[in-house]
Amino acid sequence: MQVYFLGTGTSQGIPVIGSSHSVCKSEDFKDKRLRVSVWVTFDEVSLVIDCGPDFRQQMLTSGCEKLDAILFTHEHADHTAGLDDIRPFFFKQKKDIPIYAHQRVLENFKKRFDYIFETENKYPGAPGVQTFEVKNDADFEIGKAKITPINANHANLQVFGYRIQDFVYLTDVKTIDDSEIEKLKGVKVLVVNALREEPHHSHFSLQEALDFIYLVQPERAYLTHISHLLGFHEEVQKRLPANVFLAYDNLKITV
Repeated sequence: MQVYFLGTGTSQGIPVIGSSHSVCKSEDFKDKRLRVSVWVTFDEVSLVIDCGPDFRQQMLTSGCEKLDAILFTHEHADHTAGLDDIRPFFFKQKKDIPIYAHQRVLENFKKRFDYIFETENKYPGAPGVQTFEVKNDADFEIGKAKITPINANHANLQVFGYRIQDFVYLTDVKTIDDSEIEKLKGVKVLVVNALREEPHHSHFSLQEALDFIYLVQPERAYLTHISHLLGFHEEVQKRLPANVFLAYDNLKITV
């Protein structure tokens, strides 16, 4: 399995518009972060987790030419606003693009992207999607791979993470029940959010993320959904445990 980090930044990205913060002024490419998303490929399957406002740029940079599915974690704009930019895949592949999400998220899409879901007099330039409801404790398959939804909380908002074979992707997590952590046993690679050093009401802080990684005990862990307030990439990396890494845009790993 190949995992390509399309974006590793928080909702504003880095640099933040108009910011004079030193991290936003950094020349290190690892400090420049688009909105969070990953591209996962395995067994000729090509899927993306989340589809934010930087999706078009991410697809062009990564060279992704095929999209078999999109898994959504939740409905916030930094994870969903790029849905219209699936159009080239829809036109090229000549079939609706499967999207997987909580029913609440699918209903949200029908309001925000009503033209995509229109059934009468649909605009011919709009993409088509095939919707699949994701439910907690209900595994599903894409290709030959079992996908296990991981239920978590982003403050008071429910979010889904996903386990694909030995890879787990979790973002925008603040709390997670012990029963869900059980689903992570034996995972080789864990990706989890770490917003900043200071506590936040809806995201893991760096220490909370590290405590969670210690609890799960993956072989390797990567931190994502990173704010400029966490600090310079190279300085933060030096302080992390040997098996924990700050992800960065366009990082490619093998699971």
